[in-house]
Amino acid sequence: MSLKYSRNQQDAEDVLQDSFLTAFNKIHQYNFKGSFEGWLKRIVINTALQKYRKEPALYLVKEETISEEDVDFDESSLGVHDLLEMIQCLPDRYRLVFNLYVLDSFSHKEIAEMLNISIGTSKSNLSRAKQILKKSIENRKEKLEKA
Repeated sequence: MSLKYSRNQQDAEDVLQDSFLTAFNKIHQYNFKGSFEGWLKRIVINTALQKYRKEPALYLVKEETISEEDVDFDESSLGVHDLLEMIQCLPDRYRLVFNLYVLDSFSHKEIAEMLNISIGTSKSNLSRAKQILKKSIENRKEKLEKA
């Protein structure tokens, strides 16, 4: 969980360690309503977001409407590890919005509240993340075709 919200393995380990410390210190707040896994997942996400909220890159984003295009690729040539690597290469603000929206099914309203940004900025960051990922996938596909 922490790896998809982090730039690299070291950042993910830091987030995970901080998350476990938080969970240990707040275990008395878990009230056995819902799954423990869900409660812990929320702690990991919040810990990762806190780490990146401090960076100014999350706040200054021009809102734009960007068209979305589908990406065609051969699933057998691109594994989960490759996709995770591409997601980790996204700038923080794009990676966080992408993960929250696409992988964890949060709404743009919820993401805007979590990251202290506008709903439009959340939508714009998602669109930009998709564009960057599309370009990465296309570049990967071209390299495979040339090989």
